[in-house]
Amino acid sequence: MEAGMMDATLVHGRCPAANDDDRKSAAIAADGLTKTHRTIAGYEAVRAVLRDDGARQAGFMAELLERFGGAMRPPILFLEGAAHRRQRSATARFFAPKLVGTRHRAVMVDASDRLVAAFRRDGAGDLDALSLDLAVTVAGEIVGLTDSDRGGMIRRLDAFLSVSGGGGGGVTAFVNFVLGQWRMMRFHRADVLPAIRARRAQRQDDVISHLIDEGYSEREILTECVTYGAAGMVTTREFVTMAGWHMLEQPALRDRFLDADETGQIALLEEILRLEPVVGTLYRRISGEPAATALDIRAANADATAMGACPHRIDPARDRAPRVPGAGLAFGDGAHRCPGAGVAMLESALFLDRLLRVPGLRLERPPTMRWNALVTGYELRGCRISC
Repeated sequence: MEAGMMDATLVHGRCPAANDDDRKSAAIAADGLTKTHRTIAGYEAVRAVLRDDGARQAGFMAELLERFGGAMRPPILFLEGAAHRRQRSATARFFAPKLVGTRHRAVMVDASDRLVAAFRRDGAGDLDALSLDLAVTVAGEIVGLTDSDRGGMIRRLDAFLSVSGGGGGGVTAFVNFVLGQWRMMRFHRADVLPAIRARRAQRQDDVISHLIDEGYSEREILTECVTYGAAGMVTTREFVTMAGWHMLEQPALRDRFLDADETGQIALLEEILRLEPVVGTLYRRISGEPAATALDIRAANADATAMGACPHRIDPARDRAPRVPGAGLAFGDGAHRCPGAGVAMLESALFLDRLLRVPGLRLERPPTMRWNALVTGYELRGCRISC
């Protein structure tokens, strides 16, 4: 069913067909959900845990840092309590709406124009590769990773943040660990160290300069860059690819996006993200619970009591409950809500607006979908487009 027909199909607040489902990632996300002591799925219940100051972050990255971080300061995104509030306040200016709408917007526009021009010149390309270039360029400017070859940095980040050769134990686990360490050291030497040296010589208005001011070690700065890479670059890449895939397959949805102003475009993108959250599960360690609790963001975002009728359909005009944001809980909530939400939505809108206006644009091959345990989300690769 075309997305442009969605409004007419709602009858008295009910979904006319129980199987109306626009989701592409539901099956792989269900298989990837980690089995824990308890899973919370309702919107209000999940939001309450996210807002609970006594619930600590859990999951792969948080627990790995807790086990192996030693005396090293945890990344800002994984701090708790007063320490988190202080650093969150200190870094908030890098994601402030005024800065996003001026300095960051200029970077987004330049990157989008460059990428779309190259795509039109070549006549074909992979949407996931274009979106990674966009995400790395924008996040790199904010973080301060600007003193190395961008193409090389993209390859290095992709190598250790994407799905690895597989899981398993014994020799396989050891090989994957060694490969991961080697790839991270390449990123450290080629991209992070040059940025640190440049900012020690001349401070700039970015995250790395702030970390140097705070006395962070080179290893701690590397950890922040990896965390921001996973949190910002990788998730934005997947979302831009997913949103583009939806609109390339649904002409009415594409037309609706292109006919809207920027506010309307962002609202539509938020609705797609609500339906297809890149990070579909968050984990929290709640006091008194013997194991981490899984917060099922996908299920919360499909809770009809919060999202209205037909929660598995794309409908940016849906009748949500009061104080429920367009993307639902896809950006989290509470103290650890994603600070870069505004950045991600604006760069996605600016890039896709330019790309989807290319004459003769068509989807040659839909992407292959995989599960990335590092970010507990889907990966889309090989989304071939041409013009």
